[in-house]
Amino acid sequence: MSNTPEPTPPASNPGTTRIVAGESNKPKRRRTLEIGIAVGLVLLIGAGAAVASVVAKNNETQAAAATTPAAELRLGYFGNVTHAPALVGVSKGIIAGKLGSTKLTTQIFNAGPAAVEALNAGAIDAAYLGPNPAINSFVQSKGASISIIAGAASGGAQLVVKPGINSAADLKGKTLASPQLGGTQDVALRAWLGKQGLKTNPNGGGDVAINPTDNAQTLKLFQDGKLDGAWLPEPWASRLVLQAGGKVLVDEKDLWDGSITGKPGQFPTTILIVSKKFAADHPQTVTALLQGHEASVNWLNTASAADKATAINAALKATAGSTLPADVIDRSLKNITFTVDPLAGTYKKLLQDGVDAGITKPADINGIFDLRALNSVTGQKTSAAGLGQD
Repeated sequence: MSNTPEPTPPASNPGTTRIVAGESNKPKRRRTLEIGIAVGLVLLIGAGAAVASVVAKNNETQAAAATTPAAELRLGYFGNVTHAPALVGVSKGIIAGKLGSTKLTTQIFNAGPAAVEALNAGAIDAAYLGPNPAINSFVQSKGASISIIAGAASGGAQLVVKPGINSAADLKGKTLASPQLGGTQDVALRAWLGKQGLKTNPNGGGDVAINPTDNAQTLKLFQDGKLDGAWLPEPWASRLVLQAGGKVLVDEKDLWDGSITGKPGQFPTTILIVSKKFAADHPQTVTALLQGHEASVNWLNTASAADKATAINAALKATAGSTLPADVIDRSLKNITFTVDPLAGTYKKLLQDGVDAGITKPADINGIFDLRALNSVTGQKTSAAGLGQD
């Protein structure tokens, strides 16, 4: 046996695998592979986390961009006194002032179905109109088209007839007018006649012929003796009475006894609706519109009669090119209550009236209201009566 001492192996360096002569190099390859896999996993996880972070940030950016204020709000309304919140809100700059950098453009309509058609075609984003066209649009689109976001006016609709007509029975064989087939006054007229045992149909036949006619043309035809009466909103009902010698056969407020809403004589004449797509894309703009709307309604409810008449006439001059006589505006305003409450409790009856009139199909209208933004603006609890969010 040799006395030469065995050489002392060199000290291992940290992080290095020591290989003794005669040992297999397979463990080294395995460990190297394991280290490579581990490093790769770390890099992959890190890269994945980075990608996920970028995607999340992009999604957040896109979501934020999708809900920024709109560059433009296209608003529809009518040249009627029942649309005074729109008339005053636009002409006095109240709505535009609340919209800030969003440009306000407007379009004037004669009746609700035409306004709904424009909204559904993407030509406007929001509109003041009567409740029945809104109901009809909601039903036909299976709830995808519009949301009712506020009320605007209650009352101000009457059936005005020739002086010789004294009862519903006297209307058999006569010709009446409404602003447009399927409009709120058209539905109210057909439903009321049906309850009196008088049949009508959408093509103008039946016991009483109903011709949907532009309001200004209705006034002229009535003055010329070519119409026996019309169910109209203000100021047209007052114009037929004061300027054409008509008389009121039915004041619609008398048909609402308050058993549904607890508010006798109140029923929705004008409401504010918005395209659901626009509301989803630009909730800030919808809130700003409602701020302007509420401010307009508040102005109308606190201004003097003279100031209201002046403001409404200025708006009508700008939109229709003419003003109304003082007695017409005075009579009109006495028949109207301006309110942001859409009186949601009336809508099941309004739907049934449309069904009875042959204008609307039986349907579930749950979801037609979205009053959350209105309630955040007013700080009050306006009820959707179980037909939507409030």
